[in-house]
Amino acid sequence: MKETQSYSVSVELTVVEAYALAQLCKRIGWRDAASLAVDKYEAQNMLDACDRVRDGLANVGVIVR
Repeated sequence: MKETQSYSVSVELTVVEAYALAQLCKRIGWRDAASLAVDKYEAQNMLDACDRVRDGLANVGVIVR
């Protein structure tokens, strides 16, 4: 995959699912990602993607504290 290539993803979630996903994206940390990744670069990409998903959810009003 080229790093400059990007995807736009659209999904429909219930309110409960959206808030649960936002909580997951907020709570997942380095240790969690590292345990699932093949290397530290993939772990960082996982966390970066979670941050972007959380930002997208916040843009539609799904904000968790």
